[in-house]
Amino acid sequence: MGAPGPVLLVDDDTQLRKAMAQTLDLAGFSVTPLTGAAEALRQITPDFPGVVISDIRMPGIDGLQFFERLKAMDPDLPVILVTGHGDIPMVVKAIQEGAYDFIAKPFPADRLVQSALRAMEKRRLVMENRALRQAAEKAEGDAPLIGQTPAMERLRNTLRHIAGTDVDVLVAGETGSGKEVVATLLHRWSRRASGHFVALNCGALPDSVIEAELFGHEAGAFTGAQKKRVGRIEYSSGGTLFLDEIESMPLSAQVKMLRVLEKREVSPLGTNEVRPVDLRVVAAAKIDLGNPAERGDFREDLYYRLNVVTLSIPPLRERREDIPLLFSHFAARAAARFDRDVPPITPAIARHLAEHAWPGNVRELGHYAERVVLGVDGAAPAEVPAGSAAGGGTLPERIDRYEAEIIRETLREKKGDVAGTVEALGIARKTFYDKLQRHGIHRSDYVGE
Repeated sequence: MGAPGPVLLVDDDTQLRKAMAQTLDLAGFSVTPLTGAAEALRQITPDFPGVVISDIRMPGIDGLQFFERLKAMDPDLPVILVTGHGDIPMVVKAIQEGAYDFIAKPFPADRLVQSALRAMEKRRLVMENRALRQAAEKAEGDAPLIGQTPAMERLRNTLRHIAGTDVDVLVAGETGSGKEVVATLLHRWSRRASGHFVALNCGALPDSVIEAELFGHEAGAFTGAQKKRVGRIEYSSGGTLFLDEIESMPLSAQVKMLRVLEKREVSPLGTNEVRPVDLRVVAAAKIDLGNPAERGDFREDLYYRLNVVTLSIPPLRERREDIPLLFSHFAARAAARFDRDVPPITPAIARHLAEHAWPGNVRELGHYAERVVLGVDGAAPAEVPAGSAAGGGTLPERIDRYEAEIIRETLREKKGDVAGTVEALGIARKTFYDKLQRHGIHRSDYVGE
């Protein structure tokens, strides 16, 4: 149950009103006792964070009329009706129309307190969901670089500060953390916004193709080059060139890229012509290029040429306060896309958001929100660390949790690759898919960039 909060108590019976107010006050509620509905309507607003408790039989505006007025103001406001036995048919109709609960006189004090506690928990969830939706809408201009944590505030401030310059930028972050989003915002907030934003994933192209893609070529420059092609670098002139997974760029292309960065000129394959380019380069890497052990074959001089400004995107697990806000944003977007209602964050969903490790970062969270909107994943089971007996339960239950964590860990290591995961686990492919379904695990959450 949620913590007690404000209660608006409306009853024209002075003695009963005082008794109910005392009961609720002793239970920790902040009670505002009022003698009539008209007075209550003057005080209550749609953002009232508490519960309304009202008698049915009152002069002037009776309890049912009062409820109708409140429902028109805020359909999600919990209203508890206090009634005599003769009023029960009327109250049943009110319950069908959305009243939260009714309490028949006479009633024990605990009945009133328990109903108010449950109503307050419902109201708390409604208000939290509203606040998250409003915050997500407010942050829409930065979407999905959304977050209220200090790390995200600093990142956005830095982006705005350097966006207007032509400085090259290196973006570091884990898979799914939003590196392309950062590059897109740098372009959108810069004087280059009217130019092209050109993205190239260096890890997605074979070595034999990437140089032609980057630098372009003349007709006949190599076998199969039947027509002249403008390369990505030249095409991005006047705009922004985003090189994702730059650590995967082959050495031969790295040498030429270093010259482009130093001279701001490009020479297409098959020609000696040198063409000037006006570009800004934003490069992204999943590894720490500043660490020689991780850098491997990546040229040190190219790293230092790119490393004029480095932006680090914190993984989702290091900014957990942002997760409900991000979930609300993705859920609203998915609801619009699939023509569904925006789902509330239930206690089960909130628990999963708080406890899951989110190895796929923002991308994984977005996929989870889509499944919730579609009604296929209301709340995934909470994870238990490998080798841990945490969570208790029977031996089969604990073994199941341990098995699920091993599968998740292997999927992380293999970046969602089915063949590699099945081989590492030593099980048949059909058995693997059966276990994914049984444990509520979604392979797409672990697929790398």
